[in-house]
Amino acid sequence: MTTRPRLFVPTDLVPGGPVALDEAQSKYLFRVMRLEVGNEVRVFNGRHGEWLARVTEILGKSAGILKVEEQLRGQHKLTDLQLLFAPLKKTRTDFVVEKATELGVEVIQPVITEFTQAERVRTDRLERLAMEAAEQTERLNMPRVCDAKPLMLALSDMPDDRRVYYCDERGDDEATEWGGEDNRARPMADVLNEHHVGSAAILIGPEGGFSPKEREILRKLDGVYPVSLGPRILRAETAAVAALTLYQAICGDWRAAGDGTGTDE
Repeated sequence: MTTRPRLFVPTDLVPGGPVALDEAQSKYLFRVMRLEVGNEVRVFNGRHGEWLARVTEILGKSAGILKVEEQLRGQHKLTDLQLLFAPLKKTRTDFVVEKATELGVEVIQPVITEFTQAERVRTDRLERLAMEAAEQTERLNMPRVCDAKPLMLALSDMPDDRRVYYCDERGDDEATEWGGEDNRARPMADVLNEHHVGSAAILIGPEGGFSPKEREILRKLDGVYPVSLGPRILRAETAAVAALTLYQAICGDWRAAGDGTGTDE
């Protein structure tokens, strides 16, 4: 296993090109990792694959320059997968963003629902978390983290050909805890096995799930599929990981993991 540090950079990556490090990157490389001039670093920008670069200048401990040398991996497309989730308490939202990045989500969209408890979302902070997770997990880009928006607006902005799988743990019997067994959603694995690979989004509700009004609207929308994640009521962050894992295993890029396949961008 390589021990060379890995960084996401916005710079175009071409042989011989310079990469200017920001303060956080410089502190990480020169104070934490204790790199010196001549040491190697892996860099990626989400457009040009991954490249080997070398430290050429250390400007104090808060700035530095790398020189791009050779490409290590070409750019490949990931599964066209989005995650829509109701913001949770701070550390649990952090967890969702981190794990969504690790699991290959391309777009992370916080949505405000009727039962959402934490409506304030620091997009810049979540972007930093996503970048760190991308650097650590060998993906060649970082997901786009969007500003929070109302659920129905987020759904209306979806392309018509994108399937939306919404995790619905309730039945329709309002007199019974969690709606009883009336009109329960089908297991997610069964629904996914009936569909071909394509653009998809997974929708996770807040603590307490979706409101009756939201469930009624969601079940009437074309291209939106209610799915169940099993017989137990999962915490929202657990549901996000479970649903993303199922999708990647059945319809996503886990099916091709390790065979070197992929489509160049």
